[in-house]
Amino acid sequence: MPLTHKLARSVVVITGASSGIGAATALDLARRGTMLALAGRAEAPLRTVATRCSDLGGPAIAVRTDVTDPVQQERLAARALDRFGRIDAWVNNAAVGTYQLLPHASAAEFRRIIETNLLGVAYGCMAAIPPLRAAGGGVIVNHASALADASLPYLSAYTAAKHGVRGLSDSLRQDLRVTGDTTISVCTLLPATLDTPFWDHAGNHSGRSLRPPPPVYPPELAARAIRRLLQHPRRQVYVGGAARLLAVASRLTPGLMDRFLGMYGARALFRPDMAPTTEGNIFRAVSGEEPRVDGGWHGRRRHATRTAVVMGAAAGVAAALARRPFRPL
Repeated sequence: MPLTHKLARSVVVITGASSGIGAATALDLARRGTMLALAGRAEAPLRTVATRCSDLGGPAIAVRTDVTDPVQQERLAARALDRFGRIDAWVNNAAVGTYQLLPHASAAEFRRIIETNLLGVAYGCMAAIPPLRAAGGGVIVNHASALADASLPYLSAYTAAKHGVRGLSDSLRQDLRVTGDTTISVCTLLPATLDTPFWDHAGNHSGRSLRPPPPVYPPELAARAIRRLLQHPRRQVYVGGAARLLAVASRLTPGLMDRFLGMYGARALFRPDMAPTTEGNIFRAVSGEEPRVDGGWHGRRRHATRTAVVMGAAAGVAAALARRPFRPL
């Protein structure tokens, strides 16, 4: 079921709204007059995004929220209801990540990533469903990743959580059917690499500087996809052609793609220069900076066509291998 009101009369909650995709989505909806409850841990950037949204015509409040705490998510819902009277949609977007090999991983960091990226989505869904029902229905958008279909080295915690988000969305959809609730749509967003501050904020135990693996797409592409999901819900949506190619190839020949992505990731995730070990924003928000929608990786976008061709070729090879008849030795 889509939004029961036009965007200009709808109330949307967005977590992880102080930068990146969350901020891009907030600004996109604000231009259409949507009322917004914006959540994040970094209060100053979050308030700046809320002010910009209000200036664009979308009344917005900033609610400092750590999504790993279900009580804070309930408070977020209550603040939205107090300010706007109802909730029509909820976008679970907050996420953190770190680059480290699992045999050498920090258990505390691994746990925190799962708590933020997976449990945070679950707690958001729990907080969202009662007010969505009270409003007569609405939309939940859960931000997963292209890595919900595949995997890359150094990102075990992030990948595990994003696989979990996809499974959680599927299960919630079934739970709502069991209860006969057809008024709430659950949508899963699976974007390819996006040009956001994620790589500047991520933890890093690799010893090398990070970079987003190409092709890199603008975050506004995901923001538009989320807006369309609110108006025309779908079970899942890929953002960026590379995400869909990755999904197809991984389903056809998972073993081949494991080897390909292992080699690709070991090279594409890093720059040659060295970098110190850091926890990034896993445990605490990055404070004292202006909210940024993009991560400044615009130059990487020139590689998009070349990389998409390579991945397309890999998908084609995978499809051809899948169609070949099995001949025992």
